[in-house]
Amino acid sequence: MRRRLINSTLAVVLVVIAVFGISLVIVETRTIENSARESVQGEALRLVSIVEGRLAGGERVESEVLREQIATDRYARVEIPGRPPIEIGTRPEGGVIASTEPGEHGEVVRVEESRATVSKEVGRTLLVILAVALMAVVAAVFLAVRQANRLTAPLTDLAETAERLGSGDPRPRHRRYGVPELDRVADVLDGSAERIARMLTAERRLAADASHQLRTPLTALSMRLEEITLTDDPETVKEEATIALTQVERLTDVVQRLLTNSRDPKTGSAITFDLDEVVQQQLDEWRPAIRASGRALVRSGKQGLRAVGTPGAVSQVIATLIENSLMHGDGAVALRTRVTGNQAVIEVSDEGPGVPTDLGARVFERTVSGRNSTGLGLAVARDLAEADGGRLELLQQTPPVFALFLSMEAEQS
Repeated sequence: MRRRLINSTLAVVLVVIAVFGISLVIVETRTIENSARESVQGEALRLVSIVEGRLAGGERVESEVLREQIATDRYARVEIPGRPPIEIGTRPEGGVIASTEPGEHGEVVRVEESRATVSKEVGRTLLVILAVALMAVVAAVFLAVRQANRLTAPLTDLAETAERLGSGDPRPRHRRYGVPELDRVADVLDGSAERIARMLTAERRLAADASHQLRTPLTALSMRLEEITLTDDPETVKEEATIALTQVERLTDVVQRLLTNSRDPKTGSAITFDLDEVVQQQLDEWRPAIRASGRALVRSGKQGLRAVGTPGAVSQVIATLIENSLMHGDGAVALRTRVTGNQAVIEVSDEGPGVPTDLGARVFERTVSGRNSTGLGLAVARDLAEADGGRLELLQQTPPVFALFLSMEAEQS
């Protein structure tokens, strides 16, 4: 790339020099020739006026007087009626630039200059133009090399950063190069490094919190199987078994994610999915437990939303919020979906006392709990949300309102 930048810059400079240089040579050549003609004509007119003045005053026209009025490298011939012609200088050979001017008394003055003199002047001008062109080429080479180094060195550094990022070192370098486009690439790489670091942290915590993550789907599956044991209706058993199989698939997905402890390096785990399906799945799974506790589980808000994320992780976050409301809250548990900007929001709330004032935003910290629980649920849920580019927030402490923010498809935003 460095060689291409230098070659392309030099090619542009040479084309510009060729176009403007040739034009300048043509213009300067014509200017020099025109100037020489005007100078020769001016000397001829000057000699005519001197000769006329001397003839009018009855004075002799001598060559010594006229010689002082023309340049030494020019030739002049003065013809006066009835007198021998007066010649000044040596007549040039070959091509000449000449001017012939008549006088009022019949005299004729002719001044000639050799074209060789004009050619020498043109040659000197060409040398100056060539010297300037050469200096321009040297300057262009210097600037091209400098610019190529300025661009290729950061690109090499960015390639090393990307390679280091791909090898599993997600530390951002925070290097900038003074080139807006390259700085933008560096910003993206640093942002990717930070996100990868967060994802790796989330995956490590996912493995460490395996027991907590598996407990929630297992609890829901147990409740569903209990519902099956309490009914004799084949249709109900079939329906409950179908839901239980869905829960088993979710549980398998969680186990698989724990075993691999990584995401798909080619496509990533975040996909576009139907948010209504995930929410309805959680409603079906948690209704028996909510109903068994004498409470209600309701849903409201906008439907038909498509969000970007990992369906399994989103299900886990919603399940954690519902379980949290079931364990620590009171009254009806409400799920509400809405849109803000280019994000889909799932709010989970209940009618309980909410989050204690002294906890506030610390409720998402590990081991922080107001009801003697493990304190891992909300922390793990927040990590899962952030791993897919979303976020989990406490919008209101009393009554409690937790909200999961997810990116939406571009056409919906």
